[in-house]
Amino acid sequence: MDEETTTAYVAQLRTSDAVFGAPCWISLMARDLKLAQEFYGMVLGWEFRSGRLGEGFSVALADGAPVAGIGALATALQVAVAWTPYFAVGDADETAARISERSGTVGVGPLTLASGRGALAADRDGAVFGIWEGQLLTHWHTWRRDAPAWLRLRTRDAFDAAIFYGEVLDWACERPGCCEVEYEDQEVVLRSAGHVVARLSSGAVEAAPDPAVRPRWQVHFPVADVGACIRAAHKMGGTTVGQSSGPDGGQATLRDPDGGLFTVTARPPRT
Repeated sequence: MDEETTTAYVAQLRTSDAVFGAPCWISLMARDLKLAQEFYGMVLGWEFRSGRLGEGFSVALADGAPVAGIGALATALQVAVAWTPYFAVGDADETAARISERSGTVGVGPLTLASGRGALAADRDGAVFGIWEGQLLTHWHTWRRDAPAWLRLRTRDAFDAAIFYGEVLDWACERPGCCEVEYEDQEVVLRSAGHVVARLSSGAVEAAPDPAVRPRWQVHFPVADVGACIRAAHKMGGTTVGQSSGPDGGQATLRDPDGGLFTVTARPPRT
């Protein structure tokens, strides 16, 4: 393979079509970018650099590696402050049509942005997610491998949700490179190239007054010290929604000052 062919091949691996169906990024839709950066910088130790989508966007870095995006979108799009996973697709318009055909809702888009096209949607139970067609993070494969964040869908029925997302995102289809779906311990486990990239769990209540109990994509950030994150969140105006302990260090679900929910999970010790 000559240099030109190698360069083209590597570029292809960085497109959404090459990893269709897999989570390819997570982003916080915030109201105030600076305040969000201050909160998450204190709680999770992140630093920030400008994103490719303009001054209203930034990329969060942990030890110099990209973790997530934060964009001042909530006010402009008239949506709630929330952490949102984005799934790679080959054709945003076709995927948006599938969502609507299967009783999901496309709330925003597809919109054309600097490096691709994206849309915000909700599944049949109201869990919000995004789709992305276009260029991926330069180090996307490292992001997937190192898992600086991972996803769990809290939904009414994990098996029903797996059917919806499978039909929309081509999970477990005959196309080479598709995501694999397995059932383990009453959960649906999604794998991309052998990596666990998401889990789907039953038990959410659609009409629950507490947003933490409603169907939603729950974003987990592995951290060295869950307790330190809780203390920092409280100092910065956040609150604790739920907390559990265990031999692995436990986890806590936190709410930022604008209402965005996220979970910090004890990171396993490095060996």
